[in-house]
Amino acid sequence: CITCLGGGDLNSSFEAIRSIHKQMDDDANGNVDVAETDGFLREDLNYHDPKAKHNSFHGADLLISLEDMWNAWKASPVYNWTTDEVVEWLINCVELLQYEEAFRKNNFNGSDMPRLAVKNVTLTLSLLKILDRSHAQKLQLKALETILFGPPLMSKHSHLKDFMLVVSIVIGVGGCWFAYIQNRYSRDHMSKMMKDLESLQRAEQSLHDLQQKLQRAQEEHRTVEVEKVHLEQKLRDEINTAKQEAQRLRELREGTENELSRQKYAEEELEQVRMALKKAEKELESRGSWTPPEALQKWLQLTHEVEVQYYNIKKQNAERQLMVAKEGAEKIKKKRNTLFGTFHVAHSSSLDDVDHKILTAKQALGEVTAALREKLHRWQQIELLTGFSIVNNPGLSSLASALNLDPAFVGGRGPPQHLIITDDMDDMDEDILAKFKVGVLELIF
Repeated sequence: CITCLGGGDLNSSFEAIRSIHKQMDDDANGNVDVAETDGFLREDLNYHDPKAKHNSFHGADLLISLEDMWNAWKASPVYNWTTDEVVEWLINCVELLQYEEAFRKNNFNGSDMPRLAVKNVTLTLSLLKILDRSHAQKLQLKALETILFGPPLMSKHSHLKDFMLVVSIVIGVGGCWFAYIQNRYSRDHMSKMMKDLESLQRAEQSLHDLQQKLQRAQEEHRTVEVEKVHLEQKLRDEINTAKQEAQRLRELREGTENELSRQKYAEEELEQVRMALKKAEKELESRGSWTPPEALQKWLQLTHEVEVQYYNIKKQNAERQLMVAKEGAEKIKKKRNTLFGTFHVAHSSSLDDVDHKILTAKQALGEVTAALREKLHRWQQIELLTGFSIVNNPGLSSLASALNLDPAFVGGRGPPQHLIITDDMDDMDEDILAKFKVGVLELIF
């Protein structure tokens, strides 16, 4: 009859300790020395470096007798373990939680631990129902290790591991959420920046269309000027023809002796003169009652060319700002294609810088476009009032030479449609501007 384990059979535990001592005492002299402990740890417990365990088992005593081992076992905290503590050791240290019910059913406590450290088929098969030999061998080795070296730090280690796992999960979830927020913020900011860039491109296209419109207007104006010259020449030819016809009739009248013929010729001559006067009146009405002096035309043409220089400088500055904004947007596009680039763009000031550059370029293009519209309208009105061409002129060099100005103060240029300006606005001398104003005022008044 097998004695119930709940009673804590002390003799059975002592016999198990004796069996362990005998297993470690290779020379059977009654004492376990350091060399025998080292061999036992290497061969039976498979320790590759057993030096750390020597101090735990031997302490200051190099020879361990059966009595020493028994007293050390009774002084071990494991000896006083309750059934719950043994079950915790079974689950966390041995990792055989499927046998928890058998341990609790037999009230297995710490004093019964030596029975697990020796081969006991009756205990493992009949009471604990451990049919797997590998499980029984694992339980025996863990129990032997616990008896010889004390309880493992299973609870503390388990809590620390759980804590680290929770912290890792929290950090991982937080990192993923942070990455999601930053990525969404980056996408929104990038979308806004692309909209601003598209608006800037539309403004640039509007400026280009306006320039084409200006060019077409200039070509139409040149065509009208040519037609006007042809019409004036035609009127002059008709007047000269009428004068010649009147002269011919006068000669005929003077040469005839018949009074009626002279009267008829006189009437025809008078009619030709009337027609010539009407055509001259129409020509004078089309040209207006006041004819501007030729010098005023040159001064106004020179003023127009100087203003074109100012406009081209502002246009070049706006185009440079546009190119800088485009280059910044392209750089951010390339950076955003990578994960680290997205974090860098989201946390750096590059997005704000590109936004500022886009807004600045957009404002500059708007100012250039407004200036171009105002200049085109103003000079068209001036040409209508004066009746001569201002936009189409021989260029700054020819105008400066005609007005006796020093060519060094103004940059010469070719025809207006091929305008290329490289001088800065600040290079225009204040004396030259004063001469422009004085010359224009003198010609008007």
